[in-house]
Amino acid sequence: MGSFPTITIQTILGAPGVKDNNLKVLTKTKNGGLTECMKSIIYKEDVKEAFYLLDLDVVMSLYDKWTANLPMIQPFYAIKSNPEKSLIGTLNALGANFDCASKAEIETVLSLGVSPDRIIFANTCKLESHIKFAASVGVNLTTFDSIGELNKIHKWHPKCDLIIRIKAPDDSKSRRPLGSKFGALPTEVSPMLQAAKSLHLNVIGVSFHVGSATNDGDAFIKAISASKTVFDTAAQLGMPKMRVLDIGGGFLANSLFEDVATAVKTGLEAHFPNEPGLNIISEPGRFFAETTVTLAANIIGKRTRGEVREYWINDGTYGTFHCVIRDALNEPLVCKPLSCKGLKTYSSNLFGPTCDSRDVVLREYQLPELEVNDWLVFPNMGAYTYAFGSSFNGFKTSDNLFYLVTSS
Repeated sequence: MGSFPTITIQTILGAPGVKDNNLKVLTKTKNGGLTECMKSIIYKEDVKEAFYLLDLDVVMSLYDKWTANLPMIQPFYAIKSNPEKSLIGTLNALGANFDCASKAEIETVLSLGVSPDRIIFANTCKLESHIKFAASVGVNLTTFDSIGELNKIHKWHPKCDLIIRIKAPDDSKSRRPLGSKFGALPTEVSPMLQAAKSLHLNVIGVSFHVGSATNDGDAFIKAISASKTVFDTAAQLGMPKMRVLDIGGGFLANSLFEDVATAVKTGLEAHFPNEPGLNIISEPGRFFAETTVTLAANIIGKRTRGEVREYWINDGTYGTFHCVIRDALNEPLVCKPLSCKGLKTYSSNLFGPTCDSRDVVLREYQLPELEVNDWLVFPNMGAYTYAFGSSFNGFKTSDNLFYLVTSS
């Protein structure tokens, strides 16, 4: 994979996906920061729709954080977490590769000039038409966890390099465990490898995923150990030596990331101490997306019932806040007014704009007295938010605007 030269913000702003995305770039000040950027959008551009701020400085610092703590692991950004082209373009310029799960995602990444050999088609059950498309554009690395998938690949992309995905031994401490749907069981590994060998398919490595959003370093150690067993099984079956270990995603960009990274390195040192030519990759999505985006939403309606305040905003659970109903959030959703009109707070309910009574963003949340056309700010809204947006009831998440912000 090699190392990458220092990338400047000017390089980022000139990168494909950033320069040609027609997004306005705002400059943060030391005193005002994102707040002043939001005010300039609201008051100077008279914006009423909800909008996002993508902080390029945060993206760059996260990439530095990754390479400082896990320099031996090449990140393949999982674009499903946030497919905004300016984010993909920034990570491309920084040196990341990409995890795609569909034809459309592959097309998005290729449209930014990314070489197909920097893409892993990381979906263990693919549409046949998508497999054929991957073959036609030269995406030659994919995952599988069933013999049925091997048969499809043999028919439509037989020269593709394969990675067998195994079920992580323990994903119980993740926000969203994935093992019930993805990953071969230990008893299935040998028959699957034998099937691949009989089909003359090239299995070059092992992958796993310990679940979405986790701080459990031990889960990585257990999964790395299980992966080593699969490497040994392939060798016993007389297959060519495996050369790729994919440790999946699930990383959080919080204060515990360094501890998780240390656990990963401990697992690698214990189970893969002397593996010349071993290529270790990962599929972080949330790590690079979550904390990079801030959402601003406008209050479009208000109702007072005694001491309770109820507000409607122009985004909801059918849009950016789908995560409220999808994820059992470990930490409460954070909401704050753009400008506070008083110190007293009230128990407040926050509704989305649709006609579904389940479109509730927050209940019994403490907020100061607010009025229609005031604004609320939600940090850490970059992962599995915009990506889940729909057009239910005619409210299109795609109408929300993106703005880029930087300190220089």
